[in-house]
Amino acid sequence: MNRIIDYFLQEWKHKDSRKSLLLRGARQVGKTHCVRKLGKSYESFVEINFESEPLAAKIFEKNLDCQRIIRDLNLQFGHEIIPGKTLLFFDECQMAPQAIVALRYFYETMPELHVIAAGSLLDFAIEQIGIPVGRVESLYMYPVSFIEYLAATNKSAVSYILDYDEQQEQPENIHQAFLEAVAIYSAVGGMPYPLQEWINKKNARQLSDNHTAILDSYRQDFGKYARTLQIKYVESIFEQIPRQLGRKFKYSLVEGEFRKRELAPALNLLVTAGVVHKIIYSAGQGIPIGADVDDADYKTIFLDIGLTQAELGLDIAEWLLHPDQAFVNKGSLIEAFVGQELLAYALPSRKKSLYYWHKESRLHQAEIDYLIQLHGNIIPVEVKAGTGRTLQSLQHFLTTHNHCPYGLRFSKNNYSQYQNIKSYPLYAIAQVISQAYPEMKHAILSLL
Repeated sequence: MNRIIDYFLQEWKHKDSRKSLLLRGARQVGKTHCVRKLGKSYESFVEINFESEPLAAKIFEKNLDCQRIIRDLNLQFGHEIIPGKTLLFFDECQMAPQAIVALRYFYETMPELHVIAAGSLLDFAIEQIGIPVGRVESLYMYPVSFIEYLAATNKSAVSYILDYDEQQEQPENIHQAFLEAVAIYSAVGGMPYPLQEWINKKNARQLSDNHTAILDSYRQDFGKYARTLQIKYVESIFEQIPRQLGRKFKYSLVEGEFRKRELAPALNLLVTAGVVHKIIYSAGQGIPIGADVDDADYKTIFLDIGLTQAELGLDIAEWLLHPDQAFVNKGSLIEAFVGQELLAYALPSRKKSLYYWHKESRLHQAEIDYLIQLHGNIIPVEVKAGTGRTLQSLQHFLTTHNHCPYGLRFSKNNYSQYQNIKSYPLYAIAQVISQAYPEMKHAILSLL
């Protein structure tokens, strides 16, 4: 399956000022697969996995002389690593922190060698050792997006959606067909292996087994980054995230005799692992959005809606048999779907944060699901799972934030505009983002 990140990896390969690269993201989002795919475009590709080859880490413990490191890797593994011709890939780098430190020296002393490092728990090692500023660059990966799924199943639909005239309603038959595709994606989610297996076999039982296996692998990781006494807190938060979709996260709802001071660090561990994303409150009064936040006020989503439903034990049959009903009944999941999409279409060179807004008073109760930045403006985004046309929260936000030129609604509805509120169907999120970021549009079109 082609991925958006493939475009940015090729951009990295051909840079004149290329640095060593950290490819960052949660376990099983496809990092290793994409690097191996990139490796096929080199004369040679050398992969060192520090989990399966623990002795390789010792090569970096003596010193960080890059010439010696390459010599010893050649001798120990029988590879010929040739600067300018070889892509050298260090996987599961959290097992060898000194290899991460060495990345800066590869850039400084051997810039012609192309080096990528990745790892399922890489960010924990980075927190410990840091990243040399200006010596190493990062790209962030997320699960497969809806538009990537569409590129794997209906290539012609991708450019059609990206270039569609938003001033015109979509023909109803095409509109419904795309909504059905969103329903299927919502049932399956974006984890690469389960999604590809679904495309190939359409086996719901196998899909459930694949999701369960990934959730189990995340649980098995708890002991790798949480202290023994913390594991029960991490497990409790892990189970609670899907149950609190669409609302401000409250530690008081976590079952057991736990306190916030015990649970908050556990949640932050899951965020660092990339398994959970916070959607943080912002007043939305100016650019950047993150400058006006309350770090104690946030919602949360799992990294993938397929895993969310598996953790909740939900039956996906409704998505496949009665999609119209599923959209109405699963509003919080659709809100999470939009958050997942917003992350997927962010430029990967910087870690993307998600924000929301709410107001609670005697006179006004309003909530905006997401605040995003487009064309240098803050844009409020409301998500409607059904066909509801109430836009009171958007209208209130726009009235109290005069610097915001318009609002966005994503829903089952067709394209439309009412005053300064633009409505897009749920399948058009990539279209909206790529209009503001042409490089992302090029990356999406490269899927074809």
